[in-house]
Amino acid sequence: MGIGMRELLIILLVVLVVFGAKKLRTVGSDLGAAVRGFKKAMNEGDEEQSAQQKQIRSDKADAEFDEVARKSEAQPKSDRSA
Repeated sequence: MGIGMRELLIILLVVLVVFGAKKLRTVGSDLGAAVRGFKKAMNEGDEEQSAQQKQIRSDKADAEFDEVARKSEAQPKSDRSA
């Protein structure tokens, strides 16, 4: 069921005859540019996501918030409402 080298050459020849060499080069370069653009966008998204994760990990406000929350939980409810 697999396609051999002979079949691939025949398919390439038919495509070349139907579209022509110039059109085939244009389509190939456009496809290559689209793939490069897609990869670039994916890499930028990964970099942005990792930068956000680093910012969240290095943010010390959460530790301070936890300490304040623990102190307020330790106080009786009557003191909090005052």
